[in-house]
Amino acid sequence: MWKNNIIKTINRLNELKPDFGFSGKVIIEGVDVLNDDIDIVNLRQKAAMVFQRPALFPKSVFDNVAFPLKILGIKDKEEINEKVTTALKRAFVWEEIKERLNESALNFSIGQQQRIAIARALVSQPDILMLDEPTGSLDPVSTKKIEDLIFGLKRQMTIIVVSHNLQQAASISDYTVFLNKGSLVEANQTVKFFTKPDSKLSEEFLTGRIKN
Repeated sequence: MWKNNIIKTINRLNELKPDFGFSGKVIIEGVDVLNDDIDIVNLRQKAAMVFQRPALFPKSVFDNVAFPLKILGIKDKEEINEKVTTALKRAFVWEEIKERLNESALNFSIGQQQRIAIARALVSQPDILMLDEPTGSLDPVSTKKIEDLIFGLKRQMTIIVVSHNLQQAASISDYTVFLNKGSLVEANQTVKFFTKPDSKLSEEFLTGRIKN
């Protein structure tokens, strides 16, 4: 419970900003996750988040990926080792770093760090994986690895990707949501959105007549 309270306190730091605000609901399994009484630890087990730049701790690769398991109260070393290894393999980074698990995660390339961050998100086996511009800071080779990773994972969980790269959005997604200036313009199957969108504004954006 104390961990949950600490996380809630950190989250509310946003409210110190004079321009902070939100409205509406975010429903996961029938529960509004914006409610004050939401179990944050349980929520983050179900819905994991990875940011544009990898937000890793100045700790070893192993400790970074194992961190969510400790928050969940898992203490069995064999179980932790197995879950960490599985997560790194699912994130397509195991073969590159398996001999360096005790090194600082910050010693690796940005592309490898991003996949380590994804492994940390995957280790608690979430139902939803949210990726905010996951390849925005990466070179083409690392970008391809992340996109291949997404292709492999989307058969196992719901993945939500924020991207300004139209080519990427068209190639990796099944469903596309177009937002403009904070408003929902269109939500459609990706093939239909990119070939025959319902909204004139979507068409203008896709043809370069307006900038998002």
